[in-house]
Amino acid sequence: MSTKAFKDDKIKLIKEKVDKAQVAIVTEYKGFSVEEITKLRRSLQKDGGDYMVTKNTLAKIAVKDTPYEVLSDIFKGPIAIAFGYEDQVAPAKALSKFIKETKKGTILGAALDGQLLSAEEAKALANIPSKEEIYAKMLGCINSPASGIVGGINGVMSALVRAIAAVRDQKQA
Repeated sequence: MSTKAFKDDKIKLIKEKVDKAQVAIVTEYKGFSVEEITKLRRSLQKDGGDYMVTKNTLAKIAVKDTPYEVLSDIFKGPIAIAFGYEDQVAPAKALSKFIKETKKGTILGAALDGQLLSAEEAKALANIPSKEEIYAKMLGCINSPASGIVGGINGVMSALVRAIAAVRDQKQA
């Protein structure tokens, strides 16, 4: 049986994670081995997140009076919470990939900016491009007109050089 001090420490730890998090995704971890949970946790930590198995009652106490209180209704059964500290999409991508690979566990829902996301919406979060992909696309859009102008000027200059070369060749013949 857990002691009061242990439970208080666990609640404090969850609160710390909730305070730093940009997104929280609740999953059912039924069937996961300790090795699999460790692998998932390491994967999330690489992307600036974390994964924590917790008791429902402790999680409900920890999220009370926070933007993540909306998750309280889905804290049922064996749950774990994935937190994203730096990116809102990366944890969803890592979880979706992991669930697809292991064919175990499910995403129950998520909270993003104080809004409750259904399981389907949380899964859809994984399909959103990452920050790096969005930055690359934006840079491509910004760079595209400049590349077009350079290509156009280059085309005119090439045509001029070919015309001069043709005139030179004609005069030499």
